[in-house]
Amino acid sequence: MRSFDEIRAEFELPAEFPADVLAEAEAIAAQPVERDRVDLTAVPFVTIDPPGSMDLDQAMCLRVTPDGWQVQYAIADLGSVIKPGSAIDTEARRRGETVYLPDGRVPLHPAVLSEGALSLLPDETRRAAVWTIDVHRDGTLGEVRVERAAVRSVARLDYESVQADFDAGRAHPSIEPLLDVGLARRAHRVAEGAIELGIPEQDVEPDGDGWKLNWRPRLAADGANAEISLLTGNAAAQLMLNGRLGLLRTLPEPSRHDVQQFLKRARDHGVRGDSPAEVIEALHGTNPGHLALMQDATSLLRGAGFEAFDGAGPDVRTHAGIGEPYAQVTAPLRRLADRFGTEVCLALSSGISVDPAVRDGLPLLPDLMATSGRRSSGVDRAVTDQVEAWSVQVGQRFKAIVMRSDERQATVMLPAPAVVATCAAPNLKAGTSVEVEVSEVTGRVVTFRAIAT
Repeated sequence: MRSFDEIRAEFELPAEFPADVLAEAEAIAAQPVERDRVDLTAVPFVTIDPPGSMDLDQAMCLRVTPDGWQVQYAIADLGSVIKPGSAIDTEARRRGETVYLPDGRVPLHPAVLSEGALSLLPDETRRAAVWTIDVHRDGTLGEVRVERAAVRSVARLDYESVQADFDAGRAHPSIEPLLDVGLARRAHRVAEGAIELGIPEQDVEPDGDGWKLNWRPRLAADGANAEISLLTGNAAAQLMLNGRLGLLRTLPEPSRHDVQQFLKRARDHGVRGDSPAEVIEALHGTNPGHLALMQDATSLLRGAGFEAFDGAGPDVRTHAGIGEPYAQVTAPLRRLADRFGTEVCLALSSGISVDPAVRDGLPLLPDLMATSGRRSSGVDRAVTDQVEAWSVQVGQRFKAIVMRSDERQATVMLPAPAVVATCAAPNLKAGTSVEVEVSEVTGRVVTFRAIAT
């Protein structure tokens, strides 16, 4: 089978963990879960992840309340056993985050921890930072607390099976309200101006001895599951802002000019709304014109970063794509910043002092996460480009959708295979169909030419 070793080498992805890191990980894995934790092992938490996943960061249990819902969200607790300055912490700062490739991942932590002792695997007692969040019927936050606990997941679910169960009316009891909570939260965030795109994702899958690209539709269960993570990130950000200490994931609001231009282009496609959020909420991923508008809206989402603060809050406090202040705390097995953010929130929620070593680490994280984010995004793009190049041959013709165009060239999308590439044709109309021919495949770069417009 074709491998992605060339990409691993190009991005200098580490192949192995140093011996001292592995030894430290084995020692941590051998430690029993502390007995002084809050015992929440009777709560029927479940995880929702891609099939076969072993690095399970999150587990949830939802229930209906008279005023809305209560969300219990268990996050793998790394901070209680991985200390700043340790060998594992030092290596994690070098890696920043887990990097995923179709033929294997480059993990942030050794597998004995990320796929074993610290992963929220079913039927195992695990350390967790458990968020208890009240959500009102209108999607707004109520009471919030987070505490260290012992938990025990009762089931490992995946997105497609969860969606199938909802469609059949047999959702797992622990997540029966999931879609309702997700809809309420989504509506609240749209009202707050969230600019969240719904562009279909390119998904790399095995295909015999090679790989293929498909468009992965976003299921309702996917979106609702994501809303629970975003809810927790908003709760964490509010704790940090109130406590005047933390690390936010930020994205500045787009300029008034860019917003007005986007709304004008939306009207040209027959879509109206008073804000980009309202326009995007009305779009459908199966409509070519709407797909072009989704692509167009990416121009509104520039300048994402991390803001560490201690004392006065940062100048940029919100994330325009989410519509609220947001902090990353839900994926500590796969992302360095989440461990630090969780430690801050645990201390603030309990009214105790934040560990000085955690506090001292916060100002370092924006640069560390920016570096690892660029590397991970670069790998994702290189993998997709490579599979696109493997998927087509010079001379092949396809029907394509014009996603973007200017006076020099266009960007087009193929329904199948799931390829997005440059087309050497000027001034094509975005949202229209065009016949294209593969004119060149060089390395990982595919180029089309227009046959008819």
